[in-house]
Amino acid sequence: MSTEPAKKDWSATQYLKFGNERTRPVYDLMSQIAPHITTQNPRIYDLGCGPGNSTKVLLDTFPGANVTGMDSSPDMLSKASASLPDIEFIKGDLHTFVPKEGEEVDLLFSNAVFHWLRSPTRIGTLTRLFQTLKCGGVLAIQVPDNHNEHTHRLMREVATQHDSPWYPYFADTRIGKFEDKSRPDLDSIEPPNMFYNALAPHAASVNLWRTKYQHVLKDAGAIVEWVKGTGLQPYLQRIEHEEPKKAFLEEYEKRLAKAYPELVDGKVLLGYPRLFVVAVRK
Repeated sequence: MSTEPAKKDWSATQYLKFGNERTRPVYDLMSQIAPHITTQNPRIYDLGCGPGNSTKVLLDTFPGANVTGMDSSPDMLSKASASLPDIEFIKGDLHTFVPKEGEEVDLLFSNAVFHWLRSPTRIGTLTRLFQTLKCGGVLAIQVPDNHNEHTHRLMREVATQHDSPWYPYFADTRIGKFEDKSRPDLDSIEPPNMFYNALAPHAASVNLWRTKYQHVLKDAGAIVEWVKGTGLQPYLQRIEHEEPKKAFLEEYEKRLAKAYPELVDGKVLLGYPRLFVVAVRK
């Protein structure tokens, strides 16, 4: 769910191949939000709503809510509107988003989108949004925290393989160098204390935790399919021709197979860490 324009749109279909696994953190986040929402008809924004899977959980949890979903991807918004035709979905960007003028918002919710922001703007954007909330309003986010996991480390390593047919597509960007904003790899997530220090001056409470999920997947190829819907997208969008793109994916899968050993039944465990933040406005 990109927050910046890309060469190609995101694929809701690809994203939803692992819909159950991707929605599990939404339920975990919701368990910590619900006690803070006491309004019968809360006003909620689902920021980076994707194909509407998180929006559906919000509606199930708060049946009387007035919910608006926001995303930058037309394909995601189309899928969300088709699955939840009675809900308002709007195109927007986290960098510039503000609730409608005069609204008192009960919950700003975001599942797996703030990691797409570059580090210099991430916490600042989060703090700005938090300050738009009414007293008692809740900001709740979840972000993948997997910059150093095999999945993302190997993306960087494969892309920078100099003798490869895909390397020319990455030669003009410095992968792994945070100062290069054009690179396809994402910035690592800041440590929890940085989120706390930014939000606490404006908060009645700040709750943070980190969970590393262990997803059982069929094989290394399934891991490729997982990240093709998210973190691998910026890499694949740079490779304009199909043959080098195919070769890139084959090399990436080969390295994943070594990094994620088979279990007793031939499946693999994908470790997937996520950081959660729930803050209540004072």
